[in-house]
Amino acid sequence: MKVILQQDVRGKGKKGQMVEVSDGYARNFLLPKKLAVAATADNINTMELQEKARKEREQRAREAAVALSGKLKDMPVHVKAKAGAGGRLFGSVTTKEISVALKEQYGVDIPKAQLQSDPIKAFGGYQVKAKLGYEVSGVLNVFVEEA
Repeated sequence: MKVILQQDVRGKGKKGQMVEVSDGYARNFLLPKKLAVAATADNINTMELQEKARKEREQRAREAAVALSGKLKDMPVHVKAKAGAGGRLFGSVTTKEISVALKEQYGVDIPKAQLQSDPIKAFGGYQVKAKLGYEVSGVLNVFVEEA
């Protein structure tokens, strides 16, 4: 029996796939637990429309990520920090502080998990890599200044 999976099923396939399973497995397990629906013409058409919509969403998100990576070059982020003697910072500037400063200065929200940088422990200019998803990354210029 052919069924369309509504959720990931271990050993059978991922959500949205059409798979061939035994009749008993489909009737006694997959269909009652709403893990799958029978592969009728209407359900197949619905599956194809959902797949098309998902691809369009991914394409729009990828285009947005590419556009944002281009804009990041023109967005220098200024972070203020306290320092002791010799220009060494008390503590360090982390990706969380960079993310907050970027949101305050430009209104761009990039989560700290997407920023890749070692802790910054001195004043100056640094380049921080931002992974924006869909294999798109950008470089963010960060300037650490004395508070």
